[in-house]
Amino acid sequence: MSVDGKHFFDALIVGGGAAGCFLACELARLRPDKSIAVADAGDTTLKKVAITGGGRCNLTNSFAAIRNLREAYPRGDKLMRKCLSVFGWEDTWKWFNSEGVELVLQDDNCVFPASQDAMQIVRTLQNLMRKRGVRVFSGERITAVSHEEGLFTCLSSSGSSFCSKALAITAGGATPSILSMMEGLPVSIEKPVPSLFTFKCPDPLLRSLMGTVVGNACTSIAGTKFSSSGPLLLTDWGLSGPAALKLSSYAARFLSENEYKCTVLVGWMGDLSREETASVIGKLLSSSPKKQLKGVHPEGLTSRLWTYIMGKAGLREDILCSEVGAKGMNRLVEVLCSDQIKVEGRAKFKEEFVTCGGVSLKDVDSSTLQCRNLPGLFFAGEVLDVDAITGGFNLQAAWSTGMVAARGMSSFLGAL
Repeated sequence: MSVDGKHFFDALIVGGGAAGCFLACELARLRPDKSIAVADAGDTTLKKVAITGGGRCNLTNSFAAIRNLREAYPRGDKLMRKCLSVFGWEDTWKWFNSEGVELVLQDDNCVFPASQDAMQIVRTLQNLMRKRGVRVFSGERITAVSHEEGLFTCLSSSGSSFCSKALAITAGGATPSILSMMEGLPVSIEKPVPSLFTFKCPDPLLRSLMGTVVGNACTSIAGTKFSSSGPLLLTDWGLSGPAALKLSSYAARFLSENEYKCTVLVGWMGDLSREETASVIGKLLSSSPKKQLKGVHPEGLTSRLWTYIMGKAGLREDILCSEVGAKGMNRLVEVLCSDQIKVEGRAKFKEEFVTCGGVSLKDVDSSTLQCRNLPGLFFAGEVLDVDAITGGFNLQAAWSTGMVAARGMSSFLGAL
């Protein structure tokens, strides 16, 4: 219902991203008798979903390689454990299947639509909201929220106002505009900082290796316990790929506090120990004593990378394997297992829109995602202090928290 520029609904969702639209779809299913609306600042909903996964949409992960949930969710793992028990990755698979979306599980445990088209996910959610009567208001950036006598009022930059009995804020990461919008609400905010980025490295020799991929490398930050592993990509600015991105997520706050300056230790041989690495190199040297060292690089390392490693170990390109000696061998093993790479800044990941920080989980009921201090106010998605590594985990958080919030709002509306 609309009166004099004011729109009245039973439930309003601020934010038309993955969490908000999924929440709207489920709340409309649970409460078909209630009026539900989504207000989004963009010209269309789900714009970020449309580009995630390189336009293919990595919408979840099987979690098969995750031993501890904190590996996937550096912040918010306890909340996510509870939300995943309500709506996990297999539930996501079934949900999208039931809506006609065929999915495929890749060898790396990532789940994509079989069509390899993110727009199929976008259209599915948009069509479902339309089918279930959810009103969508695009171009409505909410600038202020107030609550009085059981009614939420949200003011928009367009001059419109939206009133509702229940309100869900799902407006993505805790950006300055979102934080400003939430001023006055009884929630505390964990300072937002980027949590998914690549590393800028000043070393021109390393950067000259752009395009080089190491299938399994270990990365860590010197002087800390932060570590990661996986494929590592060398770019014209530094370090990228899953091994770098996961490390950036784990150490997001530390890196922010240190102005993104640190030393990253790279183990080029993956999880091989120093002893195992020495054994591999020893066999290479002994099997080809008359060959130049640059021609006998270990499996998995390109000749260009091997030449770079030799240089850091202080060995000539034309040295024969038989001439390396014990000291040269030790230097090679040290670089292979713990190459020290200086980092002076961060670079945006091509899909970087993940932040560390947001609404403090202390202020949210984990069973419903309702604000502990203001009944009827709910949160879902990245606006919460929950974030994940790359690989479909952030979208799974959107589906899981969206489902929990939808059920929480349904119960709240049912009790009015």
